[in-house]
Parts: sequence; C-alpha cells; structure tokens
Amino acid sequence: MSQKEIKSADGKLGILLPGLGSVATTFIAGVEAIRQGIAPPVGSLTQMGTIRLGKRTDKRSPRIKDFVPLATLENLVIGGWDIFEENCYESASKAGVLEQSLLDQVRPALEKIKPMPAVFDNRYVKKLNGPNVKKGENWMDLADQLQNDIKTFKETNGCDRLVMVWCGSTEIFIETSDVHKTVRSFEEGLRNNDENISPSMVYAYAAIKSGVPFANGAPNLTVDIPAMVELARELHVPIVGKDFKTGQTFMKTVLAPGFKARLLGLNGWFSTNILGNRDGEVLDDPGSFKTKEASKLSVLDHILQPELYPELYGEVHHKVRINYYPPRGDNKEGWDNIDIFGWLGYKMQIKVDFLCRDSILAAPLVLDLALFMDLAKRTGKRGIQEWLSFYFKAPQHAEGLYPEHDLFIQLMKLKNTLRDMKGEDLITHLGQEYYD
Repeated sequence: MSQKEIKSADGKLGILLPGLGSVATTFIAGVEAIRQGIAPPVGSLTQMGTIRLGKRTDKRSPRIKDFVPLATLENLVIGGWDIFEENCYESASKAGVLEQSLLDQVRPALEKIKPMPAVFDNRYVKKLNGPNVKKGENWMDLADQLQNDIKTFKETNGCDRLVMVWCGSTEIFIETSDVHKTVRSFEEGLRNNDENISPSMVYAYAAIKSGVPFANGAPNLTVDIPAMVELARELHVPIVGKDFKTGQTFMKTVLAPGFKARLLGLNGWFSTNILGNRDGEVLDDPGSFKTKEASKLSVLDHILQPELYPELYGEVHHKVRINYYPPRGDNKEGWDNIDIFGWLGYKMQIKVDFLCRDSILAAPLVLDLALFMDLAKRTGKRGIQEWLSFYFKAPQHAEGLYPEHDLFIQLMKLKNTLRDMKGEDLITHLGQEYYD
C-alpha cells in the first residue's frame, strides 16, 4: 500500500472549545498536569495506545503517537467561549471534578484562559442563563463575530492550525427541516434567524467557513445535517459527531456486541442515571432530555440488528432515564438492569452499577478528537470522519448507511484508517498465513 501525503504537525495547534464547563476544564487541567508530569494521560488512545503493524510474529506495535504525526501536548494552545465570565481555574473549582490540590498545581495556566463571549439563546438550553453572551442582528451576524474570534485567537496565539470541539450543553430536540437541506437555505436561515438553527450550528458554520475541523461532543443536531456536510466537503474541512461516548452508553457498546456474538437473546434493558453537574441540570429540561434520549436509545438497535435476529432482539424493551441529583455532582451513577435469555429460552439477568466520573471519562476523548481531527485535515480528508465513530454515542455517517456502534469494530476501523494513512497493510485478523 502507498503512504498518504500527510502535512507536518510542527507548529502550534489551537483547540477552541465552545463551553468551558466541567468537561472542558477537566480536559484543560489534565493537559497541563500531563505536561508537568503530575499525572499520566489515562484513557487517551493518542497518548497511551499502541497499534499493531504487520503479522503478530513481526512484533511491531509502536505507540500511535509515534506512528502517525500528531501535534504534541507542548504545542497545544487552548481557548473557548462560555456564557459565564469565570476563568478556567474558577470554573474548574466550581465544577468540583478535580481535587483542589491538583487544580492549584496548574492554576497559572488555567487562570490565563478566559472565555470569549458566547453565542447563546435560552430557548435552546432552558435551564441555563449567563451574562457573557454576544449580541447581534441575527444568526449570521453572530457567525461573523465567531469567525472574527477564530481569526483573532489564531493570530494572537501564533497558531499554525486550529480545531474546534463542542463541549457545550445539550440543546433542545430539533429535527432536520428545509432550512438544513442546502448551504444556500441554511445561510438564508442564518440571516432570517430561523428557529430551527441552534447556537451549536452557528459555531459549526463559523468553524467550517474558517477552515477549522469541527467535532460535536453533544447530542445536538449541529453538523448532522445536509447543509453542513455539503459545506464541509466543499471547503475540505473534516467534521464528526455526535455525543461523547462516556459512561452508560460506553458500557452498552461493550456488552451488547458480546450478547450478539454469543446469540443470547434480550428481553429488556432498563437504564437510569443520577447526575448532579451542569449537564444533569440541563437534562432536567424535557426538551434537552429528548435530544439525549434519542442519542442513547439508538445504540442497541444498530448493534443487535433486530431485523436480522427477530427471535432474539425483535421485542426489546429499552428504557433510559436521567435524573438530576445535585448531591452527586460530577460523579454520575449509571445503573442497568438487563434481562437476557439463553439456551431453550431460559431467562437470566445482569446488573451493572457504574459509579463513574462523567468529565474524567470525557476529557481524554476531547484530546483524542482534537489531535485526530487535526491529523485528518493534514491528510486531506474532508466531510464526515466515520473512522472516529469510536468516540460517539450517535456516530455521524453517510446518507443511506447505518452507523456502526460496536466498540470493537469501531476501534478496528480507526486503527485500519491510521494504517492506511501510513501505507501499512490493513489487519483483517484472518490469521491463515500462520498455518498455511
């Protein structure tokens, strides 16, 4: 196989984050802690993951960061927008995810990062309000202001390249409509303040118009519309989404492929969460919860393929609940009751109680997506980056395809994409060559 031309990763990479709340500040503090040698980058494929090359007997398994040219942590510059005015140290302290003793060690770096005024409209996130908000004539005016922010940030910080990762809140449920169908209709909607355009879409539009790769970490529609796909392809910008795969859904994409692999039947899967951070507060609104619910519910159908296995998965009762519970803070608890059946239809149960830390699980995903999206741009990729489905609850995909949700197939797709970039043989795991 021939190696793809990949532009150099030298120079500074700017990472722009809409939403400097618990996920973003945990990511930023973590990057600084890793730079200083205070803590290891656990959970990051780009920093700790390896990739097998060639046959098992070749014993070639370099670190991914040594195999493909990725921006180094030392060359990252981070900024963003938020509706609250606190700097990242103050925001991280308020979020309560990380111990204060750790935050104090990285305090100078966090205090330097102050949020730019955000594009925000309370109609789309009903549970939040803040003073640090842009004013404008219409969505297009606000998009222009964001493009100016992007340009200024790049120049001020001497960045060679930029990426944007949405770390903001879950917006109300929006379905694709006429305004989303083409770039022309979308831009007309921006000028007319169309109510089917949300703030996250304004950020995505501004990023793509600025040539900046965009990753969507929330279940919002955002780039998952024809207009954004068209614009991203036209301007040769990578896009990817949606909704970081962190706690409960991560566990589903681990367990469900196992059930299907062993052809164990499923009667029902009841999932409930208690969460007390800002995300939990936002999801206490029915409109925002509907957006999240749609993202969470889609996973099982696509993994289990009930149309192929109707007797095993044709009548699954799948329920998802999220409960805002302030005392828990960022330490989310995801509880699952799974009713399965096996040989001769005999019933069994599995209980999962995942006491996780939501932002701790999300932070390394922000890092990996930023570095991989930058790599994608330097490799000449454009439009939907399905090879990064590994990181999302509801992976964006080409029209006419179903999304791949199986975590292990997603990882194989990601690593084979990296092998393809470098001209290495793709690994099929057939293994027949060892026995012929």
